[in-house]
Formats: sequence, C-alpha cells, structure tokens
Amino acid sequence: MAGHSKWANIKRQKARVDAVKGKVFTKISREIIVAARQGADPGGNFQLRTAIEKAKAAGIPNENIERAIAKGSGTFSDGSQLESIRYEGYGIGGVAVLIEGLTDNRNRTAADLRSAFTKNGGNLGETGCVSWMFEQKGVVTLAGPIDEEKLLEASVEGEAESYELTPVDDTDGVEVFTVAENLEHLNQVLDDFGFRVVEAELRWIPSNIVEVDDVEKARSLMKLMNALDDLDDVQNVTANFEMSDSCYEMLYGD
Repeated sequence: MAGHSKWANIKRQKARVDAVKGKVFTKISREIIVAARQGADPGGNFQLRTAIEKAKAAGIPNENIERAIAKGSGTFSDGSQLESIRYEGYGIGGVAVLIEGLTDNRNRTAADLRSAFTKNGGNLGETGCVSWMFEQKGVVTLAGPIDEEKLLEASVEGEAESYELTPVDDTDGVEVFTVAENLEHLNQVLDDFGFRVVEAELRWIPSNIVEVDDVEKARSLMKLMNALDDLDDVQNVTANFEMSDSCYEMLYGD
C-alpha cells in the first residue's frame, strides 16, 4: 500500500489552506449533495454520515450542511444537477492519473482537465486507459497514538486487509485498508475499539508503482496533481507514482 501516504498528507495540508478559500467547503458540500440522494437520514446512510463528519471537521456551518442535504434529497433546488464523472490520463514519465469529480457541465470539466494536463507535461486519455491499473478500496485513517497490538486485534475483527503506519496531522497515525464493501463495518469496529477516526473513504489504489527519484520530475508531477485537485469540479485525484524520501524532503521538508 506504499505510495499514497505522502500525497494523502499533502492533500490534508492543502485542505487546511484551501478551507480559507472556500474550496473545501464546495467539494464537501457536493459530496453531501450526492450522498443525500441515497437518503437524507445520516443514521441509515453511511456515505452521508461520513460526508457530514468531514464537513464539521472542516468547519462548514450547519446551515450549509442542511442546505446541501436538502439539495441532494430533492427538497431544495437551485436549478443545477450534479453528475459523477471519472477521467483518466497520464503525467510526465507515463504516470497513470485517475480523476473523480462532480459536475453540472461535462464540457467545461473536460476542457479544464485537458488544460491542466497540457500545462503540466501530461495528457488527458481515453476512458479505460489507466483505470485497469487501480482497484477501489475502503480506507480508514486513524490519528495516534497507535497501540499496534490493539490495532491488529481490531483489524482482524473488522476484516481489514492490511494497514500502513503513517504520520497524520503531525502525530502518529495509520491507514487501514479493506474491500470497498466492508468500509462501514471496519469504520465502526475501529471506532468501537476507541481509535480516533480521522476519515473513512473509498480510494483508488494502484496495482503498480512508478518510482520517482528525480526532483524535477517529482515537482512536475506534484504541479499536475495540485492543478487537478484545485479544479472546482474535481473531488479526488489518484496517481501511481511514489516520490523518494529525498524528493519529498526537498519539496516539502522544513
């Protein structure tokens, strides 16, 4: 499961900055809208419940959350209709990139994505060109301190596949992986064991990793990832590269 912790941490750092600009508010509100289509009661809708928890953690006001739920459940309409989209492409060096988004205008989104790829040494590909390299998994992120013996017991009971120790918000943490259909169960078990759950999400995990140890190539790839992630219609960006520790320190070290 290596290769995803650095980007996950970078995205969390970006989220704290972006929240000031309102980008996180927009993205999480869209998540709530889509989740609420499956039911407006968070008690019986795990996707909605996790989106609401994420919204509260980001400081989104309750009235904004309630309005997003109303939009998704159909009790309020502003005339726009969001649909889920997935695009695929390549970064510099043949790195595979998978993008998930929500949009009310596919043509606008495709044009924005194509521009982001072109300006950063990549290219937008055809449907299916890279998705075969990824598998969707459920990921529960925990913040430390972590008792590994207790975590192992909880992972077995929660039917986890594996876990990876990783710093979360400047403290010890861990990402616990499971099959997508088991995410809600694993999340509940980890919570019952007393772990501090930071996030529970579905994430695309690459089956093969491209090692990047050239700092300029790493910089170009991160510019692409950030450019894509900054687009309003984009919810999640995943790629199959792993920066070396030296590249990471040069780009993001203190």
